[in-house]
Amino acid sequence: MKQSRQIFHQRQTGGFFSSSALSCSILLLLLSCWSAFAHELRPAYLELKEIKAETYDVLWKVPGMGDNMRLGLYVEFPADCKNLTEPRGTMINNALAERWTVQRPGGLTGGTVHIAGLSATMTDVLVRLERLDGSTQITRLTPAAPGFVVEVAPNTFAVACTYTVLGIEHILSGADHLLFVLALILITRGGWKLVKTVTAFTISHSLTLTAATLGWVHVPPPPVEACIALSIVFVAAEILRQRRGIEGITARAPWLVAFSFGLMHGLGFAGGLSEAGLPIGHIPTALAFFSLGVETGHFLFIGTVLASTALIRRIRVPIPRWTELIPPYTIGGVAMFWFLERTLSFATS
Repeated sequence: MKQSRQIFHQRQTGGFFSSSALSCSILLLLLSCWSAFAHELRPAYLELKEIKAETYDVLWKVPGMGDNMRLGLYVEFPADCKNLTEPRGTMINNALAERWTVQRPGGLTGGTVHIAGLSATMTDVLVRLERLDGSTQITRLTPAAPGFVVEVAPNTFAVACTYTVLGIEHILSGADHLLFVLALILITRGGWKLVKTVTAFTISHSLTLTAATLGWVHVPPPPVEACIALSIVFVAAEILRQRRGIEGITARAPWLVAFSFGLMHGLGFAGGLSEAGLPIGHIPTALAFFSLGVETGHFLFIGTVLASTALIRRIRVPIPRWTELIPPYTIGGVAMFWFLERTLSFATS
């Protein structure tokens, strides 16, 4: 009877791994293609900072195309807006950064800011407007919507919606964070163990996200990004050990590993929040809903993985057992490349 239970457990485990291997391989391929695509279509960035009544400093960053060339994107302010200084541009890291100062009677509130040329591209523009009172307006422009209206100081509901969306976009655009979660799914095999592991990951990265965003902790981003890549390599290696019948610490106590590495991932999330900034009058709201957005993105991703695994098991696709090794080797290989690339980048800078 005991032997029968062991055989049944092995079949169940093998079925999960075989089905998840195929679904994860597909997701890895999509993530790789998406990451390469996103890298080629880097977003532009527009920052408007009100320095005194009716006057704004402008920072406009446009992706470069090599050989000191840039995308043909240009900021268009309302017709009654005038330049107090002429744009001064410099090429840094294959991107053009321009700075100048503008003024408009009554301020920009109610006016429309348009990005000329955006409709003819496949990139986005992240806009951040900071007012004298410390409140901010965060907007993402797309080829289908290349302009926006400058709003009055946002209320709590508007801040909550904006930062929730930012959190979701940040996690779904972070291939390294998603690979780490994917590795956790593989080693826990779903179920309550996955729920506990993700909960521990959520608590830990929320702690460091809050501490780093509020300025209580400061760690340079490059080493953090390298350590995040190394954490993915570690869990991928633990998956391979598990497949050989050796249960490492991650298989025995995945929540502990998730909590430990989650502290580093939280510092990485803080980098995305720092780019957008926090509205002075709504810091707790913005921080809480950005975290909520990150968790929403996590569970959307986890739901996609588990649903695709269940679908493949349901349609009984014949899957060779050797395919179980594809996800951990792919995850570990990609993460090791990131680790070496990120380590060399800050070691030589």
